[in-house]
Amino acid sequence: MGMSSLKLLKYILFSFNLFFWFCGCCILGFGIYFLVHNKFGVLFWNHPFLTLGNVLIIVGSIIVVVAFMGCMGSIKENKCLLMSFFGLLLIILLAEVTLSILLFMYEKKLSEYVSEGLSYSIKNYHQSNSTKAAWDSLQSFLQCCGVNGTSDWTGSVPESCPSDPQTKGCYMQVKLWFHSNFLYIGIIIICVCMVQVLGMAFALTLNCQIDKTSQILGL
Repeated sequence: MGMSSLKLLKYILFSFNLFFWFCGCCILGFGIYFLVHNKFGVLFWNHPFLTLGNVLIIVGSIIVVVAFMGCMGSIKENKCLLMSFFGLLLIILLAEVTLSILLFMYEKKLSEYVSEGLSYSIKNYHQSNSTKAAWDSLQSFLQCCGVNGTSDWTGSVPESCPSDPQTKGCYMQVKLWFHSNFLYIGIIIICVCMVQVLGMAFALTLNCQIDKTSQILGL
């Protein structure tokens, strides 16, 4: 009974981590793609490295490393790797909770930071080709114009702006998108946390099962 339970747990945890290793590789690939085709970093002049590509590369790399450790720890029945896997998941989970709390507490400052970054970059629209391309892409994708509206543009309004004079600013469009998808974002975050807790539970259970099996076999 002990050996069959050990094998079952081992292959469940291995399959669990193999799936997430593959997901991590996909996220890493998308991150590299977005980094190569990065346009929006220039919109935030004080932190141009805070782009979707860089975030995806960091997240994808962490998932690949942690999932690989979980795969090797489970298939090799290595207690050291399993507990390292458990520890890393716990650290990541605590970091996610802390980041969520900080974002909630400093939501107003974050909004001001985004608004200031957009306002500064719009001044360089005619001086920088990369800034021009970024703003044209943003306005075409979100169907918005300027930071708070068409009045942000001095002189002629870019062709990427919608023709409707009542078009909302890009800052407001981003906020509206976030608030309209807040429920889905929350569900995704909760699901990710549950999956992490599940992985930690599997790792601890497998670790305990290895101890029990070793005692039965007299190892």
